[in-house]
Amino acid sequence: MTSTVTPRGPGVPAVPPGQPVPPVPPEEPRGPRSGLAWLLELPGNAIRNITKSAATTPGRFSLIATGLIVLSLLVGLLGTVSVQNRANTIDDLIDHREPLAAAAQEVFRSLSDADATAASAFLSTGSEPPELRERYELDIAKAGVALARAASDSGGSEAARQVEILSQQMPVYTGLVETARSNNRQGFPAGAAYLREASELMRAKILPAAQELYEIDTERLVEEQDDAAGVPWLIALLVLGLLGALIAAQIHLKRKTNRVFNVGLVVATVAVGIAVLWTAVAITVQSVLVGSGSGDGTEQSDLLVRARIAALQARADETLTLVARGGGEAYQEEFDELFGQLAGPDGNSGLLAEAASSTEGLDSAGHVDSAITHATAWREAHEQVRELDGTGDYDAAVALAIDASDEQSAAAAFNRLDQELAAAIESGRQVFVDDTTNGSRALTLLAPGFAVLAVIAALGTTLGFRDRLREYR
Repeated sequence: MTSTVTPRGPGVPAVPPGQPVPPVPPEEPRGPRSGLAWLLELPGNAIRNITKSAATTPGRFSLIATGLIVLSLLVGLLGTVSVQNRANTIDDLIDHREPLAAAAQEVFRSLSDADATAASAFLSTGSEPPELRERYELDIAKAGVALARAASDSGGSEAARQVEILSQQMPVYTGLVETARSNNRQGFPAGAAYLREASELMRAKILPAAQELYEIDTERLVEEQDDAAGVPWLIALLVLGLLGALIAAQIHLKRKTNRVFNVGLVVATVAVGIAVLWTAVAITVQSVLVGSGSGDGTEQSDLLVRARIAALQARADETLTLVARGGGEAYQEEFDELFGQLAGPDGNSGLLAEAASSTEGLDSAGHVDSAITHATAWREAHEQVRELDGTGDYDAAVALAIDASDEQSAAAAFNRLDQELAAAIESGRQVFVDDTTNGSRALTLLAPGFAVLAVIAALGTTLGFRDRLREYR
């Protein structure tokens, strides 16, 4: 007789024959899965579900529709934000950045003119001419107001440092000028020394700081203009990608359903096509206009500002040469250098000739041509001043240098030159404002229109695939 042993399972001892079988203890229940494990498994489960769904035609349609809808809304969001940021940048150029650059330029110009005017007033015999006194005080006041404007948004440590230098040194300069005037009124020779000290302070510390501030603000202006005129490549690629995806989806549906047109997808494709054309035309027009405002406006104004500053500093040297009374060789050398920058050694080159070439056909061209004529007259008058001073006729030299009522004087020629340069600069600024404003108008309604067209594309995609999916139910 064969004995058998009843098996109990793994881990449980066998029961001999004839013995009662004890009950099997229940298995301990498994504990619940942790949330972390579920999260870790989620991507894998999602991929498996997507793969499983993609194996069927309805599943593929659902995936394609979802992708197109998400892409439409994403392109709409990014495109709307990009266009609105572009419009805001252009508005900031007009309302904020260009006025700041103009304020920095006014600081530079006013201080240069104040230095030249102070020297001219010092040379006057008898009481100081009230018109020169008023011009000097107006220059200082304008510089103070413009500096306050520039300081309101220095926007960087380097610019803030230049503002601080100007704020600290301008009162010192005006104090030295007042001391020079006081001594001059009393007939003390120390007045000339104080005036030269004031002018040296202006040239060594104040004007370099003003020039640096102007260059910083102008550089920021140019950077923002470049940003506003650039091509939004990311948005362009996304919207073209969406257009291509919609066309590819229609081709795929045609092959699967044997239907030539899908109304929903046609509507979506037309909406995206309109967005592409509208955006391309608007951005192109806007970029061209902003670029025109930069090239014909900002760049020309900057060139003319540099010419005007060179003229103002040369004018100060011209008068300081006479203030020095025989000891002004350094001022004369600097005058020759600055005038060379302005009009070249032959009077037919330099900044003015460059401006004449680049402003051809613009409204400022006439002002630049007149400025060249007046610069030549100023140079001739200056040579007469130096000749009179060199032959010992100091009073006649001073009169020819500062008497603005004499049309043949250096003062009159310089004033006409300065007026023409000021008009040309203002014309350049107006070109910038007009072209940039028109560029901003080219983007009118583009941001909301882009958003609406993107939503239409998403809705068209939804309706187009919904009808096809219903056929499989």
